[in-house]
Amino acid sequence: MTTSISIASSIRNYTVNIIDDFSKPLRNELNSGSFFIIDSNVYELYLENGNINLPVDTFLIVEANERNKSLNKCKEIVEILVEKQLRRNQRIVAFGGGIIQDITAFTASIYLRGIEWSFFPTTLLAQADSCIGGKTSINLSSKKNIIGNFYPPADIFLDICFLNTLSKDDIKSGIGEILHFYFYSNNPLMSEMMYSYDDLITNPKRMLKYIRESLLIKKSVIETDEFDKDERNKFNYGHTFGHAIETATDFEIKHGLAVTVGIDLANYISKYLDLINSELYNRMKSIVKINFPVYDWSSFNIDLFFKALKTDKKNKENNLGCILTEGPGCLVKKFLPIDEELKKLMSNYFNRLKR
Repeated sequence: MTTSISIASSIRNYTVNIIDDFSKPLRNELNSGSFFIIDSNVYELYLENGNINLPVDTFLIVEANERNKSLNKCKEIVEILVEKQLRRNQRIVAFGGGIIQDITAFTASIYLRGIEWSFFPTTLLAQADSCIGGKTSINLSSKKNIIGNFYPPADIFLDICFLNTLSKDDIKSGIGEILHFYFYSNNPLMSEMMYSYDDLITNPKRMLKYIRESLLIKKSVIETDEFDKDERNKFNYGHTFGHAIETATDFEIKHGLAVTVGIDLANYISKYLDLINSELYNRMKSIVKINFPVYDWSSFNIDLFFKALKTDKKNKENNLGCILTEGPGCLVKKFLPIDEELKKLMSNYFNRLKR
């Protein structure tokens, strides 16, 4: 059965098509002359020996890592599109997770001043979050997501079959992203999801209900604040600190797991600033700690973490722009002086994780 979620955008309206057989829309894209950018792991698992024959001149295989989320890789793809004479009435198709999405969306937005692209999200994180919203983000050296724009896809084809071949950490990463939406809205599904946590890790196809709810929460905000000027800022909850954790660990910790720790750190700072009390902090921590990554925090480099925070694009002058909490359903934007007091507070937090 096919169901859908429609997203209104000033750039183009688009639809998340929840499907049970990705091969049908894939063949339609192929017959329309689309060019595919495919995650190397996804290609091996689903396309290389499958019943869909992609002619060799219709796709490019890309390793989905942060180093490829770069201007150099996008330039390389543009040169390939020029060579293949892809026209404005054709599409680029992203087939993979968030990194493939960013590479494809950014390239599509600049090629021929913008051509349509569509997306087959294959990770839980992409299905529950990044597939909608229209953001494209490219790294510059060690500066994460510093280049980008807003350029939504024309269509999204969401098939949860892809979740069956994800690692446990990939599932947990997606759950971390869903958690931050549920904390934003104080959604009642949060307790149900975390109660079923072990079962969902083992049987990720049962995530569909939680994926839909996550997308509906995000839809309610991006349709009123598409370009992230106001309310959508609150979706940075956990992300300011999560991105810095990713950088400081050389991306050893996956995005959604870093965001999970980032949520707890935001809550810890909120407690320090008396925005929440210890009882509420501990209650929220009892939820997020279920999804914490397995990591040797004794090796964590607080100097690299703090350096990454200083270059965050949401900062103003020497103040860190971040989202803190007054409790589930009540997030607040704050600017904190980037000084020794803040560094000491964060050092204390990470020292607690070493115990």
